Amino acid sequence: MKLKRLAAALAIITMFVSGCSFINQGQNSTESSTKQSQSLGGLDKNEYRKLAALNYKSGENVVVFVNKNNSTLKTKWTKNQIFYQSLDSLNRTSSSVTAYLDSKNLVQHSKRTRQTWRPTGWHGNRPGQEIYNRGHLIAYSLSNGINKFGKYTGKSNGDLDNPKNLFTQTAYTNQNVQTYYENQVREAMYSGQKVIYQATPIFRGTEKMARGINLQAVSTDGMLNFNVYIFNVQPGYSFDYQNGRAYVNNSMKVRFNQ
Repeated sequence: MKLKRLAAALAIITMFVSGCSFINQGQNSTESSTKQSQSLGGLDKNEYRKLAALNYKSGENVVVFVNKNNSTLKTKWTKNQIFYQSLDSLNRTSSSVTAYLDSKNLVQHSKRTRQTWRPTGWHGNRPGQEIYNRGHLIAYSLSNGINKFGKYTGKSNGDLDNPKNLFTQTAYTNQNVQTYYENQVREAMYSGQKVIYQATPIFRGTEKMARGINLQAVSTDGMLNFNVYIFNVQPGYSFDYQNGRAYVNNSMKVRFNQ
């Protein structure tokens, strides 16, 4: 009888520990994903947690300034390259991707190919309604000559379908907001500046769809300098971020103040 009771107690303890491990899995994976960012002077784990906890309210500005809109990236530029990170334990791009770019990385002639990768939280768009985009952490137009391993060869045509560079992003956030900041990076590169640019998708717990994305950039002359968090939202829709599914919500208004 004592042996049976002991076995039952051990089983309960094992189930409790396993449950705690599952609950913490998402948190641990996102915390470990910030190590590369921190080593490059980027987003630390405490800031990551704060951003992940934010909720978007209809009608508010879709952009939040981080560190008073000042980048925390180290300004020492090394060479043309992109530090892609491995997908986390939940198959997400929750790590910071950091790029060292100059005018050589500007795509002059678009040679886009079909995208097939399905990032976590991805759902097909409905007829006549573009809700989802495969959002690039480092834009295709900024990655000329850099291969899927992040090395500059001068032969690649820009990153398009690299799983380490894609996440499920709303069409609005991708096309109307993130492109605004990518254009600032592009203009600095056109002017001859060397730029350090970092993108960090922000996930909450074990959710498959990112709540938003942190973008930071700084040029070697300091003229380009920003640090923002962009909510991953879409006008007229709400999302279940645990699985990425969209639901019609006519009361959802999204505002972007530059």
